[in-house]
Formats: sequence, C-alpha cells, structure tokens
Amino acid sequence: MFKSIKLFAVAGLVTLVAACGSQEEEFVVVEPEPISVEPAFTGKYK
Repeated sequence: MFKSIKLFAVAGLVTLVAACGSQEEEFVVVEPEPISVEPAFTGKYK
C-alpha cells in the first residue's frame, strides 16, 4: 500500500512540474486607439 501512495505522489509531482515548468512569459503588443479630433465650433446653425 505504501508503494501505491508513493507512486501517486511521484506521478502528481511529475504532472505538477510538467504543467508549471514549461510556461513562458507571453509578450503582448496592444495597438493604441487612434485619437479622433473634436469638431470645431462653427456656430449654432451652419
């Protein structure tokens, strides 16, 4: 019984190392929104 507990512990440890060890930091580039120009005031009625 102790061997099966040890086997599950080793399998869990290997799974944890495989899941967390191979993560690489992602480089994300965010494109800025274009700046719109507000319309100039030309009077109440045009």
